[in-house]
Amino acid sequence: MSQRMQGQPMVILGEDSQRMQDKDAQSHNISAARAVAESVRSTLGPKGMDKMLVSSTGDVTVTNDGVTILREMDIDNPTAEMIVEVAETQEDEAGDGTTSAVSISGELLKNAEDLLEQDIHPSTVIKGFDMAAKEARSQIDDVAEEVSVDDREVLKQVAETAMTGKGAEQNKDLLGELIVDAVENVTVEAEDGSSVVDLEFLDITTEASGTAADSELVEGVLLTEDPVHEDMPTDFEDAEVLLMDTALEIEEANADAQLSVDDPSQLQQFVEQEEQQLEEMVETIADAGVDVVFCQKNIDDMVQHMLAKEGILAVKRAKKSDIEFMREVLDANIVSDLDNFSGADLGSGDVTYDADNEWFVVEGDNSHGVTLLLRGSTDHVVDELERGVNDALDVVAAAVADGLVLAGGGAVEVELASRLRDYADGISGREQLAIEAFADSLELIPRVLAANAGLDSIDTLVELRSAHEDGDQNAGLNVFTGDIEDTYEAGVVETAHAKSQALSSAAEAANLVLKIDDIIAAGDLSTSGGDEEGAGGPGAGGMGGMGGGMGGMM
Repeated sequence: MSQRMQGQPMVILGEDSQRMQDKDAQSHNISAARAVAESVRSTLGPKGMDKMLVSSTGDVTVTNDGVTILREMDIDNPTAEMIVEVAETQEDEAGDGTTSAVSISGELLKNAEDLLEQDIHPSTVIKGFDMAAKEARSQIDDVAEEVSVDDREVLKQVAETAMTGKGAEQNKDLLGELIVDAVENVTVEAEDGSSVVDLEFLDITTEASGTAADSELVEGVLLTEDPVHEDMPTDFEDAEVLLMDTALEIEEANADAQLSVDDPSQLQQFVEQEEQQLEEMVETIADAGVDVVFCQKNIDDMVQHMLAKEGILAVKRAKKSDIEFMREVLDANIVSDLDNFSGADLGSGDVTYDADNEWFVVEGDNSHGVTLLLRGSTDHVVDELERGVNDALDVVAAAVADGLVLAGGGAVEVELASRLRDYADGISGREQLAIEAFADSLELIPRVLAANAGLDSIDTLVELRSAHEDGDQNAGLNVFTGDIEDTYEAGVVETAHAKSQALSSAAEAANLVLKIDDIIAAGDLSTSGGDEEGAGGPGAGGMGGMGGGMGGMM
């Protein structure tokens, strides 16, 4: 890159630097973003397919969860990474709808490219997309149905819809009940009368044994641990509980430390001093009225014996996540140093040991904590089950907090597209074309749902448009029968919050890409890749920008 200065070129970039400008830069970025969107499109909906992800170390993940796929892919392109951020934002904010958000963003960019080729300025397209997204979000509130924490059946349908097509689908009836029960347990009423779902009081524990049908909801914290000493009591009511994240043992000396002993009595004295220190630890705990100790680290054998003599239950090497969850449930503090420990740090609750299952259940006196125990035949099955249940928990919590749900199966997208076209008719500028392009992009969802179910996407879209023109705003696709029906009545229910967030994330990501007209790379800037759609998605070759491409899995 150079500029002329007093008739001489001024070089301001290194000789290895490369630059791409204007339409070339826009085309490069759009191809990269569309390739990411295309990579997850086949996973959308109940009939979507799974992806097998193999890491560089050989770890295998089988999933159709959009955000998991994109996080595990070895993406080395800045534009593509921006689209991955769409999925991560959607997951963080709404818990579900990641594949929809990414797919819509890719379709927005595809339609935007057509507008750019018609010499419509990027800023006009960006403004039109902003207007369309704002109007669509306002229309979502108009078409949504109200729901509360007492509407168990609707909330169960929300959970089942989120799990359909995932590893949890085969047992979605049971899991849906457990999820609604769990959310009810951790829902509290705020001062303004609204419902607040406190997911900090909900934990998920997995176990690779049995089947998903054996999953259960446990009131309190579930710890798959045993007492450290067989003579310890195992059950307490109104117990004073100490949580520790440091070991109950003498800190080991430095490896290079040496002890000089002149006679055996000195060695005995050293041992007695260690014993005294351990006794002081136990005495401090006992004097504070502690009944139960849950320790994240090790507990010395002598301390175990002395705690058992004091009638104190102790568990060692508890998981950090369990310790932190008990802190919430028991309203306790985690103690790191017994020298600065007081009774105010203790929590209070009931502790019960199930010898058959070899686990403890800890319930707080004034809390509403619950644990969802998920079972599956293998680690892979349990991992995918947990991902599906996590999504379902998030959307049910969002439905309770937001109080609004929508018909699924592409119903809301077709209705919003129709309303956006009506809205576009009232816009006089070129933004009208961008709004219409936004409407067309929304209809990607029912088209992909149909295609993934082996149905004709064009025929499906025509039928859906006709039904919505006749006033059936809840008309969606039943992918199992291929029929167009009222999906809300059929139990295909999604949250308004997830849908609104998906539209916002998709529009913002598309606009961010469209605003770029210049790419300057310090090293090699790959420009390979065409515009034709192939098996790898549109412009898949264009993923190879800036130091690599969309390579293998991490």
